[in-house]
Amino acid sequence: MQPYILVLYYSKNGATKEMAHLIANGIESTGMQVKIRTVPQLSTVVTVAAASIPEEGDIYCSLDDLANCAGLALGSPTRFGNMASEMKYFLDQTTSLWLNGALHGKPACVFTSSGSMHGGQESTLLTMLPPLFHHGMMILGLSNSAPALSNTKTGGTPYGASHVSGPRHDLSISQDEKILCEEQGKRLAQVVQKLVG
Repeated sequence: MQPYILVLYYSKNGATKEMAHLIANGIESTGMQVKIRTVPQLSTVVTVAAASIPEEGDIYCSLDDLANCAGLALGSPTRFGNMASEMKYFLDQTTSLWLNGALHGKPACVFTSSGSMHGGQESTLLTMLPPLFHHGMMILGLSNSAPALSNTKTGGTPYGASHVSGPRHDLSISQDEKILCEEQGKRLAQVVQKLVG
C-alpha cells in the first residue's frame, strides 16, 4: 500500500471542511497521497443508528484509516475553546490503536475554525494535541517561514491553521488563511516523505 496522509475533520457549517480540502491540496502538491475523512454528527437522543456511509460528502473515518496513515491532519471547529464533541467521541474510540502503538512516531498537525477572532482557536488547537501526544505522534505547527502567518488579519497561529468564519459563519476563508492551510499540508507531507524515505 502506498503511504498516505489522513486529513480527518468534523465540520458543522462547512468552514472546517473547506480547510481540510485546502490542507489536502497542499499535501497533494508534494506528490503524497491523501485520504479525506470525517466523523458522524452526534445526537443527544439516539433513535436510529447513523448510516455507516453518509449520503453525501466525505466518508466517515474508520480506525483502519487512522491506523494505516503515515501522517495526520486533525481538524475541528471551536466549541467554547475546545474541540467539537464529535471529534472527541471519535478519538475516545481509539484505545485499541493506543494499545498496539499504531500511531507511534507518525507526524500530525491540527487546524480549526471559529465564529470570532477571540473564539478560542488557540485553546482548541491545544485541546486536540493531548490525544495525539498519548498516541506517540510527532506534532508539527506552522512555521513563521510562511509570511502569511505574520501578515494575517484573521486566522492563523503557530499551533496550526485557523479561520474566523464570523458570528453567522458566512465569512469566506481569507487568502492568508488559504495559504496557511496549504502550507500546513505541504509541511506535514514533507516530514512524512522524509520519514518514509
